[in-house]
Amino acid sequence: MLKPTRRVAAALSSAVLGLALLAGCSSDNVNCGLDQCTVTIDREVNASASVLGVEAKFISADANTVTLDVAGEQISLTKGQQAVNVGGLAVSLDSITGDTVSFQVSRN
Repeated sequence: MLKPTRRVAAALSSAVLGLALLAGCSSDNVNCGLDQCTVTIDREVNASASVLGVEAKFISADANTVTLDVAGEQISLTKGQQAVNVGGLAVSLDSITGDTVSFQVSRN
């Protein structure tokens, strides 16, 4: 039989693992809650992040618009635009800087 401290440690470990799996984040550039993530990727070819079970890849950007490949579909996002639905997710643009692109991904 497990001692109380071991049971608590096992329960905490399980809870942390469960939250990590629910969040769906696998990259350092992804910050997630239970069903929404903020992704920040470099503005360079081949930059990508795995988020909520799909891969998001940077394609191109200008001052107001970014093009991404999300779940195998190419989408364009513009500042202030409503979220685009793709692969069961809603994707919207947060910001574009000279070096990075930041966008929100949430479950529909």
